[in-house]
Amino acid sequence: MASADLREELTCPICLSIYTDPVTLRCGHNFCLGCIESVLGTQEGSGVYTCPECRKRFTNRPELQRNIALCNVKMNLQITQKEQIDTGVFCTYCIHSPVPAIKSCLLCEASLCDPHLRVHNKSEEHVLTEPITSWGNRKCSKHKKLLEYYCTEDAACICVTCSLAGEHRGHQVELLNVASEKKKEKLRDVLQKLTTKREKTEKRVQSLQEHRRGVQEKAAAVTERLTALIRDIKKQLEDLEKRVLSEITRQQEQVLLTISDLIQQLEKEKDELTRKMSHIEELCNMTDPLTVLQEQESHRDDFCSAKKGDNEVTHRGDKQVPAGGDLDEGRISVTLYRGLADIVTDVKRGLYVQVTDILLDINTANYNVIVSGELKTVSYSRIYQQRPKTPERFTYEPQVLSTRSFFSGRHYWEVQTSESGDWCVGVCYTSMRRRGWKSEIGNNNKSWGLRSYNKDLLVRHNTIRTSLSPPLSCDTVGILLDYEAGYLTFNELCEPIRHLHTFTVTFTEPLHAAFYVWGDGACVRIPRLIHCHIIIMLHSGYWVMVHSGYWVMVHSGYAVMVHSGYGVMVPV
Repeated sequence: MASADLREELTCPICLSIYTDPVTLRCGHNFCLGCIESVLGTQEGSGVYTCPECRKRFTNRPELQRNIALCNVKMNLQITQKEQIDTGVFCTYCIHSPVPAIKSCLLCEASLCDPHLRVHNKSEEHVLTEPITSWGNRKCSKHKKLLEYYCTEDAACICVTCSLAGEHRGHQVELLNVASEKKKEKLRDVLQKLTTKREKTEKRVQSLQEHRRGVQEKAAAVTERLTALIRDIKKQLEDLEKRVLSEITRQQEQVLLTISDLIQQLEKEKDELTRKMSHIEELCNMTDPLTVLQEQESHRDDFCSAKKGDNEVTHRGDKQVPAGGDLDEGRISVTLYRGLADIVTDVKRGLYVQVTDILLDINTANYNVIVSGELKTVSYSRIYQQRPKTPERFTYEPQVLSTRSFFSGRHYWEVQTSESGDWCVGVCYTSMRRRGWKSEIGNNNKSWGLRSYNKDLLVRHNTIRTSLSPPLSCDTVGILLDYEAGYLTFNELCEPIRHLHTFTVTFTEPLHAAFYVWGDGACVRIPRLIHCHIIIMLHSGYWVMVHSGYWVMVHSGYAVMVHSGYGVMVPV
């Protein structure tokens, strides 16, 4: 804002406001165009014109010259004036043009611009405040006196009469300035807390933005990696297709060549047989017995060779033409198997997780659980199972652990759950206690679990439960463990896959897969890893690739299982 001296230089001596369209008389004094036009208008007809400032006389109406310098200064002050005008409070005494007020007098109930403020009464009775628009809320509605005090008991602004003889008599009161400063102090404390909270929020926003960028970058990297992997699989499959088709073509050409040679030989034999047949027919048509008998002696060898030739053709044909078909599908299948096995090996190297085969440890099983013979299913039983007492066995909770432990890497396994009873699946440290209710999965700081309790779904760790909704829509749950990253994730394997919960932990001990069942019908089963991955259809059978390097060929009513080059054939 301009200083007081500058504002005085920019004030019109007629309206006492900042110049509006300033103009200059020949005497050098400046006025608002409207103000001086009004003054000169009143002097019209008197025969003389005078300057309102220096009283210099002009015989003719003086020419008004626009003051460009003052106009430029006025333009520089326009932003400040606009800010003041936006308050909507103008000087009460500036009647020719609206001039922003800088103070208001509570006693006079008037707003003052800077020039009028300088000549305003300075006595204590005239209380000056920031410019205000409404005067009604500045006086007591009952006594019509200024509000000068603040009643702390009723939290109300009151006048002197209210405090002495009114309804607030005897109450603790404070001057408005004192009460205002106290409230400002409280507001400053609130402001400080809000500022701190806003700074924390800003940091949280920045952290989330960085996390979002990280997720986007990671998604792009995973997309690129998996796209390259799938592209490589397609390329290897195309190469494998070419090799298999080339093998089929090679075998076809070899078999057709063999068959062509055999056909050529048989055609020669057929021609020779035709000749002999024609000669024999001639003999049969002869009527002279002597001629027939004499010819018999000369063709004795032909008769013998004809009889022998039938056996030779049949024998040679059975020997040269493969029995049961024209292609060696076994050799084609081996080519296909070896190529697919190499592709699967490459794919496993590019996978994020290792599919883990989980077996149950009977030595940890509680006396009220039944473990299946293949160590894949645990179910609850009311019948006490006779088992030896071992330090690792659960004696209180119906639980069982896996045989293997995890101390590094990424692992994935699936479980199928029952609709009846309660169950819990998760992981725990080997050192988790085996006795008492604290040994239940999730009831201590050494285990993490997903549990179905009375059809409600929840996760639990260190006795803290978090409810999940809605409940499971299918019976299969996938568990993903990333030991180094400290992630334990549960997913419902519906379509699409539904994320249930992720624990973030810094693991410090080896982990075991853990299983809990309770109630009639409660059961948890670990599916076997023999899931069909690829089916290759052949002419008279098909190959099925399964986990762990096993291949099965179904052909002509038999199934051939191959693993590492060894096979066994069984009827199907």
